[in-house]
Amino acid sequence: MTPVLVTGLPRTGTSWTGRMLAASGKLVYVNEPLNPEHPPGHSPGVLDAVVGHRFQYICPDNERAWLPAFTRTVALRYGFLAELRRNRSPYDLARMVRYGTAFTLGRLGGRRALLDDPFALFSAGWFAERLDCRVIILLRDPVAFVGSWQRLGWTVYFHELLEQPLLMRDQPHLEALRPLVGSQDRLAKAVALWRAAGITAADLAERHPGIMLARYEDLAREPLAGFRRLYEWAGLTWTARAEARVRRACTGAADTGVGGFAWSGLSRTAYRPMDSRRALAEADARLSPKEALRVRRLVSAEH
Repeated sequence: MTPVLVTGLPRTGTSWTGRMLAASGKLVYVNEPLNPEHPPGHSPGVLDAVVGHRFQYICPDNERAWLPAFTRTVALRYGFLAELRRNRSPYDLARMVRYGTAFTLGRLGGRRALLDDPFALFSAGWFAERLDCRVIILLRDPVAFVGSWQRLGWTVYFHELLEQPLLMRDQPHLEALRPLVGSQDRLAKAVALWRAAGITAADLAERHPGIMLARYEDLAREPLAGFRRLYEWAGLTWTARAEARVRRACTGAADTGVGGFAWSGLSRTAYRPMDSRRALAEADARLSPKEALRVRRLVSAEH
């Protein structure tokens, strides 16, 4: 059965998109197996492989460990023993029960795996070709993206990309990031990452028919029409139940209930139910007018 991968830079709406696809009831949601932090990463029950970098690059030349590990993940075969050997805290045990149950029931019920993983962005071509994933790459307006990163105090360490020789071989445009290594200019670094991700996404979508680009702003403005298109792309049936769930999750307040659909707990993500159009209107306000103008100028200067 064809798995689904939702990726894109962190804060481009991957969790939101993944949850809306999971509203179909036909997918098992798997949260960020390539995240280098635990949780959600470093859980060998979910993915029995060692993640060495943020934005770990996987390609045919280094897939020896990755292919069998991800083959088990997308087949929804949870590794209980592998998980117990590494993680045994009360939280980890509870998470193991939840994931192990979801994998087992999902596999027996004929469901497919849905990987929500922004750290898979640069490897999306491998997921499409070697695992036969239907891939959705999320793109977001640069001002909204940078504003979200600034609000959270996030920055990027470009050596995580530059120290992966195979990635640099296949995406040589990333060399343009090197002058910003060590820079304290978080805004300029976020813009540079946004641009690099956009170049990579366009290249991957052109070379791999199993990859689709989707814009966060388009989904936020028209969530029903947008997610219906994504359902079709992912091979999911757009049912009345799925439409109702998406409608409630994208047009209600932050504490809106969605009929038993799990948004938090052991699988918590960045996503919360929201009024997507209102959230879209508020996104630009996270930067001052001066900062927003600088972002636009940096983006223009790089094209």
